[in-house]
Amino acid sequence: MTKAALRAAIASAALLLGGGAQAQGARALQSIDFTTQDGDRVLLTMTLSAAAPEPVVFTIDKPARLSLDLPETQVALPERYKKVNVGNVRSVAAAEAKGRTRVVVELGQLTPYNLRVEGNKVLVVLEGSAASSTAGGGAAPSAPVARLTSATTLSAASESSGAALRSIDFRRGERGEGRVVVQLANARTPVDVREEGGKVIATFRDASIAERLLKRLDVLDFATPVKFVDTRREGGNVVISVTPAAGLEYEQAAYQTGDQFTLEIQALTPEKVEQKKKEQPQFTGERISLSFQNIDVRALLQIIADVAGTNMVVSDSVTGDIAMRLQNVPWDQALDIILRTKGLGLRQQGNVMLVAPLQELANRERVELESAKQKSELSPLRSEIIQLNYAKATDMSALVRAGDKNASMLSERGRLSVDERTNTLIVLETREKIEEIRNLVSRLDIPVRQVLIESRIVIADDDYSKQLGVRFGVSTVARNGNSGVVTTSGSNAATNTTVGSFLQNGGFPVTLGAQNDRYNVNLPVTDPAGSFGLAILGADYLVDLELSALQTEGRGEVVSTPRVVTANGKQASVEQGREIPYQESASSGAATISFKKAVLSLLVTPQITPDDRVVMDLAITNDSQGQNVAVGLGTAPAIDTRRLNTQVLVRSGETVVLGGVFNQESSNDQTKVPLLGDVPMLGRLFRNDSKSSIKRELLIFVTPKVLQEGLRVN
Repeated sequence: MTKAALRAAIASAALLLGGGAQAQGARALQSIDFTTQDGDRVLLTMTLSAAAPEPVVFTIDKPARLSLDLPETQVALPERYKKVNVGNVRSVAAAEAKGRTRVVVELGQLTPYNLRVEGNKVLVVLEGSAASSTAGGGAAPSAPVARLTSATTLSAASESSGAALRSIDFRRGERGEGRVVVQLANARTPVDVREEGGKVIATFRDASIAERLLKRLDVLDFATPVKFVDTRREGGNVVISVTPAAGLEYEQAAYQTGDQFTLEIQALTPEKVEQKKKEQPQFTGERISLSFQNIDVRALLQIIADVAGTNMVVSDSVTGDIAMRLQNVPWDQALDIILRTKGLGLRQQGNVMLVAPLQELANRERVELESAKQKSELSPLRSEIIQLNYAKATDMSALVRAGDKNASMLSERGRLSVDERTNTLIVLETREKIEEIRNLVSRLDIPVRQVLIESRIVIADDDYSKQLGVRFGVSTVARNGNSGVVTTSGSNAATNTTVGSFLQNGGFPVTLGAQNDRYNVNLPVTDPAGSFGLAILGADYLVDLELSALQTEGRGEVVSTPRVVTANGKQASVEQGREIPYQESASSGAATISFKKAVLSLLVTPQITPDDRVVMDLAITNDSQGQNVAVGLGTAPAIDTRRLNTQVLVRSGETVVLGGVFNQESSNDQTKVPLLGDVPMLGRLFRNDSKSSIKRELLIFVTPKVLQEGLRVN
């Protein structure tokens, strides 16, 4: 369990104990001290401000934890979490809630312990790992034996006598975890928790239970990691066995709040399962079983070497005996356990294993390094010319020197020079250093990968317009008495023509005005695609009617395809278009000619990833000349700009749409004669209707292709 996980467990326990209420008494935990004793034992001393209470103790096997609850006690420690790393003790943490203080001791492995209370001190003696191995014969550690004594000589047996389990309940937590909740008659009932045979076992020592609670709970329907909860008696103890679902990875936590004990099983996420696999060593050797009591370590190593069929050299410094009982474990795991237990190390040289104390191996390696350094200092220097094919010699020289004396591949006596004309390195060094430099050059002096970047810029236009116009006129002529005339038409010019001809002719016949002057409504379509004319002539009137219509549709597509080939990490550009000249006036009055670019261009910097993807920094433009605009005393062309800047990651050979712009312009125009143009049906003769829709869409595509050696670019 990590430091963060331990803190989380302590915090959870604190919350469950009551949300942070303060203890009512004045007793406080002031310090926790650790001292080492003989046999790798550790003495834990907890000092309180008043007489120490009798602690409630329970243990957890995996991860190895020893928990002590001090009732009616506050925490007055300067640090609530402290790394120890003394003997078998890794760290200690304290949490306070509802007047109770819990001290959690993180252990390397579960070992026996002795606990006693003396005045204002609680003393815990934790046995070393060797004691656990001897007691257990190397098998999975059993629950530790706790012996509790105090100033009143109260024993653990008498303390827990008459303890009973009142109820056993199963609940599903908010995160889907399974919780076995046990209600105790005595909050000081000792509980041991361990994992055994794929199950989580909780043993309540010197406890009793009603017959009705001795049964199996099938909790599979709760959708938790737990399948069964079995309760049984073993001697004077009560054992609760929790069976997780088959093939499920899980983690377990146990905590007690007052007289309620909770065992929690939480399924591991795939990420945690993967992390757990990485943290666990992988052993693949042939499985063996070992059972020895005080066997010589050298003889045991010889047995493992015979089973493994490997050569093994054991240092004379390896001595001592070991007790071990291992059943059906890989031989390399057994070897690892022996080495860790005896403080030994292993070095593999070919098919030979060398076993020696860790300090001896470290000293030997230090001597070998010093010897190699002295040999290098005394080795003769030789010169070597290294020809480079693809990389620049100056760049390679900088890598070899690395700009730092400690990071340089050159020794203190070595020299390196560059001949740029022939692109070679001239090295003066020892044979070993020259070989190292050659290895570096052979790995880095390779052809730079290249990539073809092809972009497509598509501009699509869709235009639609519809117009309907009318020209309509009524001209009339009538006598006004014996010598007069009355005439109407579309304009004064038309009536003047009629009156003038009447006066000139001295009466009838008369001449009507020109056709365009006779229209009362003149709303035609400009450049119509079709028209229809109608004239009605009577004795004293003329009706002119012309209907015109126009409908246009246009679709266009412009595809521009700039492409460029460049090396990995090198910027490349390509452009095509024109520079538009325009005239500028200087302050002196002289005219100068300037230019504006209207080009199609592609600017790209690619980076090829190891899995043949391409990261591209792109700048794509497709500009064109627009309308001339007034600038000062003259005019200058406007530039219609289409530009895109972006970074994308694309697999080689795939096409991606970088972006686009869609424009749509719609208009409905109507020109009419007021009032008359609004008359239903008839109003059609007094108005001009125009409808248009313009759609433009810009799409930009890009396709990178990583070029393989020998690949042609079409």
